[in-house]
Amino acid sequence: MTQQPYGEDPPSLRKSLGVVDGVAIAASSTAATTSIGIGLGVTAGVVGLHLPAIMLLAFLPILGIAGAYSRLNRVEPNAGNGYVWVGRSLTPWLGFLVGWVNIVATVAFLAYTTAVTGSAMLQLAGEAGLHTAAGMVLDPGSTAQTTAVGIVVLVAVTLTAVTGVRTAARLQSGLLVFEYVVLLGFCGYGIVTGPHPFRLSWFDPFAIPSASALAQGLLLSVFCYWGFEAAFTVNEEVRDPRDASRAGLITLVTMLGLFLLGSVAFQRVLSEQELAGHGAQGLAFFGDRLASQPLAALPLVALMFSAVASLQAGVIPTARGMFAMSRDRTLGPVWSKVSTRYGTPATGTLLIGALATVVAALALVIPRLADMIMATVNAVGIVVALSYALTALAAAARFRGLLREDWRQGIRAVVLPSLSAAALLALGGYLAWSFYNSTDHFEVSADNGWFLLLAPALMIASGFLAAAWAKWVRKSPYFRTGHGTDADAPQLLATSN
Repeated sequence: MTQQPYGEDPPSLRKSLGVVDGVAIAASSTAATTSIGIGLGVTAGVVGLHLPAIMLLAFLPILGIAGAYSRLNRVEPNAGNGYVWVGRSLTPWLGFLVGWVNIVATVAFLAYTTAVTGSAMLQLAGEAGLHTAAGMVLDPGSTAQTTAVGIVVLVAVTLTAVTGVRTAARLQSGLLVFEYVVLLGFCGYGIVTGPHPFRLSWFDPFAIPSASALAQGLLLSVFCYWGFEAAFTVNEEVRDPRDASRAGLITLVTMLGLFLLGSVAFQRVLSEQELAGHGAQGLAFFGDRLASQPLAALPLVALMFSAVASLQAGVIPTARGMFAMSRDRTLGPVWSKVSTRYGTPATGTLLIGALATVVAALALVIPRLADMIMATVNAVGIVVALSYALTALAAAARFRGLLREDWRQGIRAVVLPSLSAAALLALGGYLAWSFYNSTDHFEVSADNGWFLLLAPALMIASGFLAAAWAKWVRKSPYFRTGHGTDADAPQLLATSN
């Protein structure tokens, strides 16, 4: 490992990735199979049989966010992306907050995915006839058991991520091919043979039961799309920054197609009660309805592969974001230590895995996996919406001059990101308000609004405390200028393959 003291420039990351590698990283981070297998059931519990409508509706603001990321990335590629862009265009305090909430949200996501991975493995064990181990009944719905199994996998994928993004991308490319073949095959078969008639009302957002259901459904869908921007966090390791933009946009459009395919297929095969009632076991139940064993186990294997890939893809962009923040002295120097062997932020990657393990253990206070998933997804959905909105506003502020120079470019660069930001801020604010007004007491339960509001509130509040520490204790120059360290500065000790 190498580490430079503050005041000297840390080494940059190796530039070895192409657009296909970026797609693999981003697609694994969005985890389409996991989102379809688990997220659709959770969302159906809120919006009923209107999954295609909510997925289409959520795609619109996310498309505006993607355009903002792409345009900002072309003018300033940086591993810290939103943290740097918002700090420069709006204010360093909000920029730091974007970087911080992305870190804590991803750590929470890794804890959630750890349990999902363990659940998929225990379900597979049950399908293979293994129902007990060491005298204990294996329960894929138990947070304790699924977390214990998932932590073993988290350790393994973290160690793989240390060796470099190229290695991770190769592994994830193989996993993705298998996942998508299984997903396309089963969903296509379900659309053709499902017993429930196809209805155009599935695409009607006005048929969703209430405004609060619409808001919560949209944020749950935003959570499903979350991760396409992982391609931008490795933009210092791509040969051409435009490859990161292409990878992010290709991933996003692919996710839309898969989500629509999956939502229609699920609603053709399963009833509303079956969709909402099976939670983490939704994809396994879907497979059982369409085929007999051993073919019925294939969607479950795909879910396990998706969860494993998303664990690794979650570790990678978070470590790179923290590398960028450490490079700017807003986080400690340990996060900018770069391995001389692999050219990666190896120490930071290991620490991210360790933090996720601790958070996964803390999640044991919620004994049922389905409740833990609901609480995590709601919390992450709110802070991700905030992060996306601030990044879009940064793009609008950065390119506002285009409104005078070229109104067509101005609409794409300023108006659309602004509308996307307004929509996400309104959704997040409305959902937080509805959680606050839904109860008059606090309890540790996924049905308690104050509990659901506590996690995102702590994520945001801790961000401002960490920012104050960075500004007045670490005396980071970032808070004077809002500029990040230039990744291509000549004084950086660049390495290459």
